[in-house]
Amino acid sequence: MSPAPPPSDPAPVTTARGAALRGRHDRRARLGAWGEDVAAAHLRELGWQVLARNWACELGEIDIVAIEPGPSPTSQTLVLIEVKCRSGTAFGDPLEAITAAKIRKLRALAVAFVTSTPEWIPRIRLDAIGIRRVAGADPVVDHVRGIS
Repeated sequence: MSPAPPPSDPAPVTTARGAALRGRHDRRARLGAWGEDVAAAHLRELGWQVLARNWACELGEIDIVAIEPGPSPTSQTLVLIEVKCRSGTAFGDPLEAITAAKIRKLRALAVAFVTSTPEWIPRIRLDAIGIRRVAGADPVVDHVRGIS
């Protein structure tokens, strides 16, 4: 079962430009958090263990860090996941927002994450999950494994 969609947004305040922009940012942040909730639920349904959400360092942030199970503990894979969410198609598919520059940044974040943990990590992979919110329907989840 998917998380409930974010609450409907009040109309932006148009009398003060700053308030209108804050409202737009707040809506985007709520949509992003909702998309990450949907992505985490999707991973749990696959039997994955979500280790961290919004892991951050001086280089940036990894949306979700998870373990993909394997047939044995030594065949598990650490997966760093970028989540992109859209509430419509005006700006294209959510996964189109993951550029080559973003993948380079995710690689650097992966190195930072691995060096920050004392555990030995035999396998690591970068994935992307695109979430499209569809009015009156369950969200559409596109999970792309191995984006780099």
